[in-house]
Amino acid sequence: MTAPPQPPPYGGYSLGHPPYPPPRQTNSLAVAALVCAFVFAPLGIVFGHVSLSQIKKSGEEGRGLAIAGLVIGYLVTILAVLVVVVSVVVLAAVGRDLARFDGVIPDDTATGGLAVDELPKFDPPATLGSNCQYPRSPEPSSEPATPPRTGRVPTDPARVSASVTTNQGNIGLQLDNAKAPCTVNNFASLAQQGFFDDTPCHRLTTDVHLGVLQCGDPTGTGTGGPGYQFPNEYPTNQYRLSDPALRSPVRYPRGTLAMANAGVGTNGSQFFLVYEDSQLPPTYTVFGTIDQTGLATLDKIAAEGVAGGSEDGEPVADVVVESIRLD
Repeated sequence: MTAPPQPPPYGGYSLGHPPYPPPRQTNSLAVAALVCAFVFAPLGIVFGHVSLSQIKKSGEEGRGLAIAGLVIGYLVTILAVLVVVVSVVVLAAVGRDLARFDGVIPDDTATGGLAVDELPKFDPPATLGSNCQYPRSPEPSSEPATPPRTGRVPTDPARVSASVTTNQGNIGLQLDNAKAPCTVNNFASLAQQGFFDDTPCHRLTTDVHLGVLQCGDPTGTGTGGPGYQFPNEYPTNQYRLSDPALRSPVRYPRGTLAMANAGVGTNGSQFFLVYEDSQLPPTYTVFGTIDQTGLATLDKIAAEGVAGGSEDGEPVADVVVESIRLD
């Protein structure tokens, strides 16, 4: 008799039953792709593509992990780009809104009724009018304009008369050439070029500490200018640039003509007419005075108020500078 078949040794395999193949290894870059997709999405995308290429050649596990890393990496990257784009757009819009007010009224000018210093006594700097410069500004010109002559400009005559014709009435000016020759040189040049003709006065302020009408921007937005800029003169030049007093308000009296700016040294074409004593830091060049006829015109405009009932914004009255002419 034949002996019955014997069981295979412990741990052995029966004849005709091949051994099970060992489990395939998971591709390490596929794991890295998924992790990096959450930590640094672009790296997750790179690892995902590399791991898929390796898996195709080696037959390793991890294809699903690599694809998940790719999908998540792309989604996170797209979301991050969208957030950056939206942030830039929002910041640009906020910047435009702030620029619209052109730096004329800082938020810290109110003094709660405390005494405010007067404008400083004028002490002519040694270089007054000796080298007027009008370098190009970052913003293009709102209307065609040629910069005024550079270099030395005369401080005589001390006063230059000018007439502002508006649709609300006339405003007579006395330009202070003896204190602000570079500024008067610019204002006279723009007036003679017709830069101010048919331009709006875009901003009226009726605050208890500030009463001004702002003009000189052809766009009517508060951001327009002649395409160049120039430094401050009186009263800024009566202080050292490091002097903290430059940040403290002084009284700009009723009847003052001054330049608007977006910071020291950014004067262009915009100016403001003070119809009530106003509190501002001494960083706005005073370059003339307004006559009684002009103040009466300004009082009439101010009496109609600001659009929307606020204290600062577009005037209710439609104010258009029809022309400015030197007398």
